Amino acid sequence: MKVALDIDKAQVAEYYRMMLLIRQFEEASSRLYMQSLIRGFLHLYIGEEAVAVGAVGSLEPQDYVITHYRDHGHALARGMDPKACMAELCGRATGSSGGKGGSMHLFDAEKHFMGGHAIVGGQMPIGVGIGLGIKMKQENGVVLIFFGDGAVNEGEFHESLNLASLWKLPCIFFLENNLYGMGTHVDRTHAAGRDIYKSAEYYDIPAMQVDGMDLLEVREWTNEAIRSARAGNGPYFIEAMTYRYRGHSMADPVNYRENSEVEEWRINDPIDRFKAFALGEGLITQDELHEIDTEVTAEIEEVVKFARESPFPDMDALYKNVYA
Repeated sequence: MKVALDIDKAQVAEYYRMMLLIRQFEEASSRLYMQSLIRGFLHLYIGEEAVAVGAVGSLEPQDYVITHYRDHGHALARGMDPKACMAELCGRATGSSGGKGGSMHLFDAEKHFMGGHAIVGGQMPIGVGIGLGIKMKQENGVVLIFFGDGAVNEGEFHESLNLASLWKLPCIFFLENNLYGMGTHVDRTHAAGRDIYKSAEYYDIPAMQVDGMDLLEVREWTNEAIRSARAGNGPYFIEAMTYRYRGHSMADPVNYRENSEVEEWRINDPIDRFKAFALGEGLITQDELHEIDTEVTAEIEEVVKFARESPFPDMDALYKNVYA
């Protein structure tokens, strides 16, 4: 698919920096998990960085994001503080939710990041509700609703698409198809397999499948979806074909796929691919890339240090924010 190259040097540097930040944040999270400093579930976003940066990076401040439990990349791309995110993963009082949300429930109302959600597909009707609120208040916003291929078989998927289309809500349904719902390949769980975007056509929603390993393609079609939704044309559906290099969660031994499959996808790594594009177009230099690499590595070291040294919530925190 041909992509328009309406991108400048500053954007290239920021996109590269953010993808690298997400990658190194996730790698650091993995190490902290293995040291038992992160407990419970941990779902890594390594390999899918182009989707979060290309899609979320296209939004304006008045727009909203709501997503699933593999939410670290989306949160960082939306501008959440990496220190607050890592502290949250470690259950510390300095975390974005005071250590009560953890990995699957990052949240920042000021950034209009309306949370990661642990229930498969559960965020979709909430996202539609956000879209309804935008329309009723006549705001010039959209809501970006992320979900995975596993959510497509949930009733909320169909209910959400139907209502958003019926009421012409400014919802952008963004499917991250990484081919596996936990350990089950999408070809075994969905009749459309690798063409799930076609399901949206039955709800009269324009739909597009994009290369989720290509930031520029993700960016271009997300911008098209945003323009359409802002113009009052109703929802839009994007399916990004992407791949997670790691298991479903840190507890996943990943014995359901061959190493050769992973290596085949790694050849098309989104960060390496974007770097090659930027160098080839003369939009960045090797020295500038090295400088960004050094800065991000130092930032992640500070992020980990902050999380390690932050206190756990005190006992009184157990009784705060409890409403029922």
